[in-house]
Amino acid sequence: MKKIVLFAMGLVAGATALAQDKVETTIGADFVNQYIWRGQDLGSTAVQPTLGIGYKGLSLSAWGSYGLTDAADTKEFDLTLGYAIGGFSVSVTDYWFNAGLDPENRYFKYDAHGTNHVFEATVGYDFGVASLQWSTNFAGNDGANKDGDRAYSSYIEASAPFKLGGVDWTATAGAVPFATDFYGTTGFAVADLSLKATKDIRVTDSFSIPVFAQVSANPCAQKAYLVLGFTLQP
Repeated sequence: MKKIVLFAMGLVAGATALAQDKVETTIGADFVNQYIWRGQDLGSTAVQPTLGIGYKGLSLSAWGSYGLTDAADTKEFDLTLGYAIGGFSVSVTDYWFNAGLDPENRYFKYDAHGTNHVFEATVGYDFGVASLQWSTNFAGNDGANKDGDRAYSSYIEASAPFKLGGVDWTATAGAVPFATDFYGTTGFAVADLSLKATKDIRVTDSFSIPVFAQVSANPCAQKAYLVLGFTLQP
């Protein structure tokens, strides 16, 4: 799962910076039965650690995903710099995957025609009852469009949180607006329809573990997934 408010894992990957008045560091990790991102299957059982720091709306976070059962699963390391004020947020993310244009999977190779990095800009607004984000790849190992040119692959996501039965829920819809082989689409396509539920499991009076389950469907790819996971955070 990707990040929501930079430190919580979920459907986006999000880019909303923290708005605290003092420097705050966050350390945590999700454990999931499979890694699903924007309707794409990126691997099986994984640990997804987070390290972040935020101050007055400005934040910097590191996020990763590492397979626990299959050595062939995607390995990922992301860095996100974000800023938020009121409901508005903007961020830039550097995604790095262990697959791409560089067969040696070198992290510090940024050659436009030989890198495994993807650079994405995101702008969003949280209306309270719902939030909306637009993300576009602007550099790195982006996909191609129908003509074989850089697609500037984009993704639109809307999400709405609500409570039901004493549980926190989030409904999310995501779509790819243009053709790109980065998401495997030939035009506008709905790539993710998901519903996520999160509940804290109390371990002691002062410590609880958030457990979440998510149903995610990709109408474009004709796929559906059920994700189960939990979060450890001091």
